[in-house]
Amino acid sequence: MSMEELLETIRAFDGVRELAPTEGDGSPETAWGDHFFYYAPDGTIPARAQPYATIVTKDHPGDALSGLGPAGRWRVNIHVGRARYTELTGEDPSGGPGSRDFGAADVILPHPVYGALGWIAVVNPGERTAPAVVALLSEAHENARHRAARRAGGVP
Repeated sequence: MSMEELLETIRAFDGVRELAPTEGDGSPETAWGDHFFYYAPDGTIPARAQPYATIVTKDHPGDALSGLGPAGRWRVNIHVGRARYTELTGEDPSGGPGSRDFGAADVILPHPVYGALGWIAVVNPGERTAPAVVALLSEAHENARHRAARRAGGVP
């Protein structure tokens, strides 16, 4: 699955708002080229909500274990929650990510920095993980929708 194919899939979700920082828009240079996804049916990024998924295109300070430096390497990160994290990784998120190859492609892994918060990561999703990645993104989007409804005082 190419990054553009995955972006098209996410952009088709109802109520999604993508933040894609670029040079000149006032965002920090480290964020240029990355993508952040929110549930925001009114088109406004929620002031007090984190994205439910991100796509990063390079290593960041403090987050270089995935080895995203070479051309064509990127990583999708998905907030799945602690219980789902354990189902997917077989690990308790509070135990830390352990030692592993975070640069392995097409493998569902704990996020190398935010795993303890219920985030998983996949470098260059491919044949083995693409269907699961799309399903997890849809699930994360729905969870974000439910959280937004609760914050607004509505019923999800």
